[in-house]
Amino acid sequence: MARVRLSVAERREELLRAAIGQIEARGVAAVRIADVASALGVSNALVLYHFSSKEKLVAAAFAYAAEGDLAHLRKLLGRRTTALRRLRSAVRWYAPTGQAKGWRLWIEGWAVALREPALRDVTRDLDKQWKAAIAEVIAEGVAAGEFRCPDPTGTALRLTALLDGLAVQLTSYSGAVPRSRAQAWVDEALARELGLEQEALPVQER
Repeated sequence: MARVRLSVAERREELLRAAIGQIEARGVAAVRIADVASALGVSNALVLYHFSSKEKLVAAAFAYAAEGDLAHLRKLLGRRTTALRRLRSAVRWYAPTGQAKGWRLWIEGWAVALREPALRDVTRDLDKQWKAAIAEVIAEGVAAGEFRCPDPTGTALRLTALLDGLAVQLTSYSGAVPRSRAQAWVDEALARELGLEQEALPVQER
């Protein structure tokens, strides 16, 4: 069957999605240009035409994944509801016990970022934007009198650090921490940071 001719932007997006899939399946170190090309039934030359090296393809793939995660975060935090509901919805989604699917990808990214400056820039930028978005909605809740938090920036850092650490445990060491216990820890931490009783946290919205 003849392949549909795609625009440059569409082709790049197709290649980036395929690269993300291959990275999740094989790991950054093992994935090759040939793996991405084979997954789409295209030539190595086509992949290299759009991304001149594996390193540039990998960095672009992580940037693409990061933008997708940030877009979903903005959607959750942009809902017309209380700051507390928006915050809990975002934390529940981000948590490794939630619906976010990219933890294996990001654990790979963190490891490779130690040696790859381009990828380090991508992961650092994502981290900064996540923390800033969480801190902003916490500040909104404080201003609205929904809860108390003297340091929204510090709270955002501690919450994301907890979630990142739990993600490593649940993703890398199957069974190390029961998912129900991890979720309870996240809820306890969120309530404590906001000066609330855990029972005051809103029920998760679907």
